[in-house]
Amino acid sequence: MTKFLLIRHCAAEGQEPEAALTEAGLEQAQQLADFLETYPIDRIISSPFTRTIHTITPYALKHNLHIEIDDRLKERVLSAKHLPDWKDKLQRSFKDMHLEFPGGESSLKATTRILSLLYELNTEDIQTIALVTHGNLSALLLNLLSSNFGFEQWAQLTNPDV
Repeated sequence: MTKFLLIRHCAAEGQEPEAALTEAGLEQAQQLADFLETYPIDRIISSPFTRTIHTITPYALKHNLHIEIDDRLKERVLSAKHLPDWKDKLQRSFKDMHLEFPGGESSLKATTRILSLLYELNTEDIQTIALVTHGNLSALLLNLLSSNFGFEQWAQLTNPDV
């Protein structure tokens, strides 16, 4: 049976896809590589965002593993418009999985996206796969596995988190 490690990226300079890790984030990535030593990771799949790739790069280099990119791990866009009250809207989206804001992706669509990857990967004969992604997408997946994991638990996630 395939095991999945769900990894949220290290501290980043921003939310845009090209946002790099901060100095602290680069140090976190090194510490994460050490922490992951106890896990026999066979495969790494990452969001295409710079911050996720740089989060797992120290581990990948140390173990000579290729970082595969999959768009299904990219962060969920809540809205294409600036939302001053985005946290309130995000909280509402955990309660109403169909709620969709202009230019955004509902919780249901984002969950379906990551599930399609998990179903595909679960058919392979690989022991442990590291999935490097973002906080909101991680929280939606964890919510699917446990309805007790919601907005409040999302707010407690750290950068990085495993």
